Amino acid sequence: MTTPHKRKPKRELTQQQKDENKALSSNRIFIEHLIRLLKIFRIASQRFRLKNDTYEQIILTVCGLVRLRIGSLILLT
Repeated sequence: MTTPHKRKPKRELTQQQKDENKALSSNRIFIEHLIRLLKIFRIASQRFRLKNDTYEQIILTVCGLVRLRIGSLILLT
């Protein structure tokens, strides 16, 4: 896990640290949006009530649907 640079008391961040924080936040926003899309299907946000052996198959199906929705899944026809 990577954490952003923090400003020390009475000191400012360097331009390099600001750029690193900006790159880190843009990556974090992308991941948070993907998590939001997974939670739409409620598989990752609520208690799973089916058998445990079907959970992996269902979560992989939902992840595939999310990837298809954002366009990162290329289907061979």
